[in-house]
Amino acid sequence: MKQSLYIIKVSSKFSSAHALRHYQGKCESLHGHNFIVEAEVEGRELDSQTGLLMDFSELKDYLNSIVEYLDHGHLNEKPPFDNINPSSENISCYIYQELQNKLQDYQLRVRAVSVSENDNSKAVYMEQ
Repeated sequence: MKQSLYIIKVSSKFSSAHALRHYQGKCESLHGHNFIVEAEVEGRELDSQTGLLMDFSELKDYLNSIVEYLDHGHLNEKPPFDNINPSSENISCYIYQELQNKLQDYQLRVRAVSVSENDNSKAVYMEQ
């Protein structure tokens, strides 16, 4: 028997500077990006009245509240990136975990979070 699975996705952006520690290349120097974040959440049941898994605007508000913390700053100076490298991989993991915490009262889970530094590079974090 097949089970239903619904996925919704929203995106957001932020601009920040970072320097990759121990990188031994140009990105070890302070530089900035206009990051694009995509978050996907999944669930098995839709609201019986609205037919929605979750309202897109509500999910986007949660994502924006996390991204706002990262926007227009030096990531290396903001926890947790004052202790871990502010790589796109670590940024996507951080956003995933923060978003999952915000959604703990819902019958859904974060499926994946991706962070793009430019049009050609994207890091994705998910848990199985």
